[in-house]
Amino acid sequence: QVQLVESGGGLVQAGDSVRLSCAASGRTFSNYAMGWFRQAPGKEREFVAAISWNGDRTYYADSVKGRFTISRDNIKNMVYVQMNSLKSEDTAVYYCAARRASSGSYYANEYHYWGQGTQVTVSS
Repeated sequence: QVQLVESGGGLVQAGDSVRLSCAASGRTFSNYAMGWFRQAPGKEREFVAAISWNGDRTYYADSVKGRFTISRDNIKNMVYVQMNSLKSEDTAVYYCAARRASSGSYYANEYHYWGQGTQVTVSS
């Protein structure tokens, strides 16, 4: 079992930057690829970014490529997503997820553990 707790969300202005954090506990964190997903009101959960178990591979949705950066610290059992140049369409609840595999995935159903989410609201 892996427990995930997100933090760092809030209300920001368009163009601002925010870093979301996800603290993991339980099983060996470095055995898991990690991902970030988001869900806006009335929309399905969508992929944002993912990172392999050792951080050598990263994956991004086209909508965030060049603006968001995912990273991890296997010593601290943390995964982060740095979000720059935020837009109103980035408003959503952001979820951290863990996948029992070495590589990340774009698909939510391939992740095994989920956090409760943190709200990011971008006002224009």
